[in-house]
Amino acid sequence: MHDDPRLEELVKQVRASRKYSAISEALVRRIGAAELCKRATLQDAVKATKKTLHQIAGLYLANAHPPYDAWLRQIIQAPDDTARRAVLRSIMNHHTSTRERLPILDAFYARVLADLGPVRSVLDLACGLNPLSLPWMPLAAGATYHAVDIYEDLAGFLRAALAALGVAGKAEARDVITDCPTDAADVALLLKALPCLEQLDKAAGAAILDTINARCIVVSFPTRTVGGRQVGMRENYAARFAAMIADRPWRVERIEFVGELAFRLTR
Repeated sequence: MHDDPRLEELVKQVRASRKYSAISEALVRRIGAAELCKRATLQDAVKATKKTLHQIAGLYLANAHPPYDAWLRQIIQAPDDTARRAVLRSIMNHHTSTRERLPILDAFYARVLADLGPVRSVLDLACGLNPLSLPWMPLAAGATYHAVDIYEDLAGFLRAALAALGVAGKAEARDVITDCPTDAADVALLLKALPCLEQLDKAAGAAILDTINARCIVVSFPTRTVGGRQVGMRENYAARFAAMIADRPWRVERIEFVGELAFRLTR
C-alpha cells in the first residue's frame, strides 16, 4: 500500500496542518499508509491519521507549537544551578509526561539509576521533554546523551538545550518502531512510552526491547489517566509487561512511585 498514489497527498495534507507539521515524515507516512488500507476515501484516511497522531503525541503537549526559542534563552540566561533547575521544571510542566513526574523528580532518578556503576551514556527513546531532567540524573562526568522523539522542532530544541547544559550528545526525530537506534548505551530510558507505541503496533514493545543495545533499560508506565483517574492501570500494565518479558534474559526489578510504575531491566 506504500505505492498508493494517494499517500503523497495524505502526507502533504497532514503535515500542512500546523499541529502536525513538525512530526517525523516517516511516521506520518507509515500511519497514513495503514489508514489508506482501511478507509474508504483519502479524506477519511487523513482524518484518521491526524486522530492517531493526536492520541500518541499531540494529546501530551500543552501547546502545539511550544516557544522553544524563548525556553532556550531562559536556560542559557539562568544565573546559577538553582535558577536553571527552576527554569527546567517550568518548561517540563508543558508536557504531560514530565509534568506528572515533577513531584517525584528528585527521587525518581536517584532510585532508577542507583547501583548501576558509572553511567556514561544514556539513550532516551520517545523522550518528550525528559532530557531536561539531566541535572537530576546521577551521571558520570562527561556522559553523553542521545534523545529521540517524533517531533523535528523538539529535536532541534533538545540539541541546543543539551549544549546549554554542557552535555555532549544528540537529539533526533525518528520513528522508533521502524528505526530504533542500535548504538550502545549504559542506560536506555523508555518512560511511559510503550502504551503509545503499542497503539501503533501491538508488537512494538517487545521488538524495541530486543533492539535496544544497553546494559540497563528503564521502562515505566503511567498509573493514572491523563485526566488523573486511577482505573487499575498499575496492575494492568504490570501484568502485560510481565508477559512481554517472560522469556527474555533480563533481571527485572520493579520500582514503585506515586503516579508511575518503573521496571529496571539489567543483563
